[in-house]
Amino acid sequence: MAMSWYRRYTGIRNRGINPQGFHVSQIKFYIFLIPLAAVMLLPIIYIFSSAFKPPDELFAFPPRFFVINPTFKNFTDLFSKLSTSGIPVSRYLFNSIMITAVTVVASILVSSTAAYALSKKRFKLKKTLFAVNNIALMFVPIAVTIPRFLVIERLSLLNTFWVHILPVLAMPVGLFLLKQFIDGIPDEVLEAAQIDGASDWRIYWRIVLPMIQPAIATIAILTFQAAWNNAEISTLYINNESMRTLAFYLGTLTSTTTTTGAAAVAGQGIAAAAALIMFLPNLIIFIILQRQVMSTMSHSGLK
Repeated sequence: MAMSWYRRYTGIRNRGINPQGFHVSQIKFYIFLIPLAAVMLLPIIYIFSSAFKPPDELFAFPPRFFVINPTFKNFTDLFSKLSTSGIPVSRYLFNSIMITAVTVVASILVSSTAAYALSKKRFKLKKTLFAVNNIALMFVPIAVTIPRFLVIERLSLLNTFWVHILPVLAMPVGLFLLKQFIDGIPDEVLEAAQIDGASDWRIYWRIVLPMIQPAIATIAILTFQAAWNNAEISTLYINNESMRTLAFYLGTLTSTTTTTGAAAVAGQGIAAAAALIMFLPNLIIFIILQRQVMSTMSHSGLK
C-alpha cells in the first residue's frame, strides 16, 4: 500500500516537475521558445529564399524577405560560369573536401592530446602554457596576419597543401574547451587504469576520448566551419590555382561578375546561389552533431 502510494505520488510529481513526455505545464515554455526559435531560423530561411529569388526580387524596394516567384536561374548561371573555368570545379571541390577532412581529424587529435596533458599530467610551465593559450583567445585572425605570413614564409609552406592545414591546426578555443571537459574526469578513474597496467596512450584512447565526445563534436563543427569557409589562405599564401579551395573560387567568381549593369544583376543571383552551396555543408554537419553540441552546452554549466 505504501509503495503504491509512493509510486503514484512521485509519478504525479515527475509528470508535473520534469515530465518525459508532453504535459500541460510545458505550455508556458513553448510560448516562449517557439517565437525565439522562429527568430533564430530567420537567417537560414533568408539564405534559402535569396538563392531562389529572380533578379527583380533581389533588387526590389522595399526588400522582400520571402521569395514570391522562385527560380533556378541563379544556379544555372552559377553552373554555367563554373563550366567555363580553366581548372575543373571538381579540383576545387576535391581540395576543399580533403583539406577540411584532414584539418578536422588532425585538429581533434592535437587539441585532445594537448588538453589531456595540460589537465592530467604534471610538468613545468604547465600553467604558463595554458595561460598563453588563453591569451591567444583574445587575438582576432586579422591581428596576426603579418606574423603568420612571416612564419609560413620562413617554414617554406607557401604554395603547399600544408599551408591550408597547419595554421588552423591548433585552435585555442578547442584546447580550452577540451581541457575543461577533461578536468571533469575523476583522477581515480585514470589512476585505476594505471594500476591495471594501462599506458597513457591506452588511457587517452579508451577512457578520455569516449568521455569527452560532446566536446569533440563541438570542436569538429568549429574546425569544419573554419576550414570549409576559409578563402583567406588561398588568397594570401597560394599562387598555384590548382591548390586553391572552393570557397576562394566561388568568392572570386561572384566578385568578378558583380560589376555594373546587367552583369551586376546576374552577379547578385550567382552570389546568393554560391552562398547557399557553401552554407549547406555547415548546416548538415551541425544537424548531425547537434545532440552532442547540446550536451557540451549543458555540461559547461555544471561544476
